[in-house]
Amino acid sequence: MPVIWCAISGHGFGHAAQVVPVLNELGQRVRNLTAVLRTPVPEWFFQGRLNIPWTRSESEQDIGCVQRGPLWIDVPGTWEELRRFHATWEARVSEEAEMIRSTKPALVLADIPYLAIQAGAQAEIPTIGLCSLSWDRILKPFLSDQEPARKDQLQILQHIEQAYAQADLMIQPAPGIPLNAFRQVVEVGPIAQETAPEPARLREMLGAAPDEQIVLVAFGGVALDSLPFSRMAQMEPYRFVVSQPVPASFKRITAVTSLPLSFRTLLASSDLVMTKPGYSTIVEAVAAGTPVVYVRRYNFADEASLVDYLHQHGRGVELSSGDFEAGQWRDALEAAWSLPSSTKPPASPTGAAEAARLLADYLKE
Repeated sequence: MPVIWCAISGHGFGHAAQVVPVLNELGQRVRNLTAVLRTPVPEWFFQGRLNIPWTRSESEQDIGCVQRGPLWIDVPGTWEELRRFHATWEARVSEEAEMIRSTKPALVLADIPYLAIQAGAQAEIPTIGLCSLSWDRILKPFLSDQEPARKDQLQILQHIEQAYAQADLMIQPAPGIPLNAFRQVVEVGPIAQETAPEPARLREMLGAAPDEQIVLVAFGGVALDSLPFSRMAQMEPYRFVVSQPVPASFKRITAVTSLPLSFRTLLASSDLVMTKPGYSTIVEAVAAGTPVVYVRRYNFADEASLVDYLHQHGRGVELSSGDFEAGQWRDALEAAWSLPSSTKPPASPTGAAEAARLLADYLKE
């Protein structure tokens, strides 16, 4: 029974959302495949999504970025957590390598913890990365221009780049950014798990009238601190589906947790989605043809490539962070809904199948 050791970043849910379709495709190609999910992503995320047998082993695999909600990166806090994480680097790598050896996987797959890549190499197990980005590229824009802080930060980046360089292969789904730390990069198509929309069922659940539009407010696994519920409630003819608990008085706003539909089904069935430019939400919204209102962060390295992808292949309108926080959404929602369909539809989301074909050779019994 082949085992894949799958290390998944806990920075939101985007990395897990990228891995799951690949593992599902891989399970169609490799008989009796089982996965060890080495990740802080909670178990419930994988239930009902991941089709192969799996166990979860909770572990801090990387830091990514420390965030104050989904839109704001705490730069000093990020570097402080990275210093803590790297202070015991050699011990972390040795411990992780021993865990990998004891499990005896045929392959280590990392999206995109560099700890797992260096540990997999140390354990002498084939080790492959999978992601549209890498942490060295995300962190470089946050380097201090003051010494000695900059020197310490460059040493951390060097650790990260040296670890990534030990991967046997890096699989990069489109759209992505240049990944210079890896020895070999193979580009594949977008990764999106296509889902049949159920708009009539969703509208019935929400009690939506024919002239009302349903807006999914989805900012990923890093939760929003608050939403302007009072302003949203006045925004007819819109109804909103949100990730946060909703006070009972707001009848036009519904919590995701109260609906027996998967996130992907909600995204494919809603009239519009409001989000930040994160990989899985953007790629799946484009694949579903769902118009997007997005709030940019302007300091996340892969954001521009995702916004470009949305405008090339889908329908998108930017909403400023100030207007988002103030609940001034109506103009952007109306503009997104009015956009014509793209004349350049996206290529089929073939990335999961392409990645699975590359990985299958390592997992033959």
